[in-house]
Amino acid sequence: MKKYRAGIIGATGMVGQRFAVLLENHPFFTVTTIAASPRSAGKTYTEALGGRWKLDVPMPGYIKDMKVISADDVEAIKPLVDFVFCAVDMPKAEVRELEEKYAKADIIVVSNNSACRMLPDVPMLIPEINPDHTAVIETQKKRLGTKRGFIVVKPNCSIQSYVPLITPLMEYEPYEMVVTTYQAISGAGRTFAQWPEMVDNVIPYIGGEEEKSEKEPLKIWGKVEDGVIKNAALPVITTQCIRVPVTNGHLAAVFVKFRNKPTKEQILKAWAGYEGEPQRLGLPSAPAKFITYFEENDRPQTKLDRDIYGGMGITAGRLREDTVYDYKFIGISHNTLRGAAGGGLLSAEFLAAKGLLD
Repeated sequence: MKKYRAGIIGATGMVGQRFAVLLENHPFFTVTTIAASPRSAGKTYTEALGGRWKLDVPMPGYIKDMKVISADDVEAIKPLVDFVFCAVDMPKAEVRELEEKYAKADIIVVSNNSACRMLPDVPMLIPEINPDHTAVIETQKKRLGTKRGFIVVKPNCSIQSYVPLITPLMEYEPYEMVVTTYQAISGAGRTFAQWPEMVDNVIPYIGGEEEKSEKEPLKIWGKVEDGVIKNAALPVITTQCIRVPVTNGHLAAVFVKFRNKPTKEQILKAWAGYEGEPQRLGLPSAPAKFITYFEENDRPQTKLDRDIYGGMGITAGRLREDTVYDYKFIGISHNTLRGAAGGGLLSAEFLAAKGLLD
C-alpha cells in the first residue's frame, strides 16, 4: 500500500500527542504537518508544548523539531497532506467551521471532535461495527461541493465500552438499557498533576456526556437510507456519566432488556465470535480479538485490562441475569486509544484499505 501524508491538527493537546506516538513508523501514514493554535505557529513542537507532554511514553524523536503551522491556515497545509487527523480544543461551532473548511479545500478529515458527529451524511465510525456508513460520503461531498474532501468522525470515547458489547446481540432485539460510565481524567485531557482535586474524589457530572452517550449509539446502529444515516429507534438508553480518579480507561456498568432474551451461553458465544472488517483486513491498529470476556468475578479491571491489544480491544465481565433487567455486565475500553486517537487511526486505516483516501 502507498504511504499517505498525514497532518495532525491540534497536535499539542493530549489526543494530538497520542496521535504523534501512534503514527511513529506507521506502515500506512507519514506525518508531514502538525498544526495548533496561532500562538504555537512558527515554533517547533517541543517549543510549542513548553514542557506540557502529558503521556507516560517519550515524545517521538521525529516530531520534536517539526514546525507548527496555525490550524486555520488551510491553504498552507493543503499541499503538504493527503488527509488530516483533527483533535482541536475549540467551541463546537468553530470546530465544524474549521473541519468543513478543510473538507472544502479537498482535504479529507478524520475527526476526534464532536461537532459533526450527528450530521446524517457524516459517518461516525467504529470500523468493526458500521463500516457500511462510509456509503454516505458521496452525499456529504455533494453538500459540501467537494471532489475529494469529506469528514469522518470517531464516536464519543465512553460509548466504546458498551456499544461493541451490545452490537453482537442485536439479533435478540435489545430495547432498553441503563448505563453508568466511570470515566478516567484523561477524558478531560488532564493529568493528576493538572487536576489535583480529582485525587481521592469522584465528580458525578461531565458536561454534555450523557446526551452523547444516549444518542450516539443510535446513529452507530442506524441504517443508510437515501444516501444518509437514519438513526435506530431502539434500544432506548439512559445514562449517568461519572468522573473517577483513574488515569486512563472508561468502565461501563450496563443493564439491558431484550425482546427475545438470549441465554448467557448465547451472549458469550456472540461476543467470542464477533469480528469486523479491521480484523478481516488485518489493519495495523486492529486488535486480534475485538471482545475479550473475563470469567473472574473481579475482572475486567481498569488498570489491569485497559491496555489489552495495545489499548484497542474491548473487555467484558460479570455477565449475569438481573432481578429487574434481563442481564447486567461490565465493559472497559481505553479512552485515549480505542476511544480517541487509536479509534481515529483505525478509521483512517480502514479508509486507506478501501481506497477512500485516494
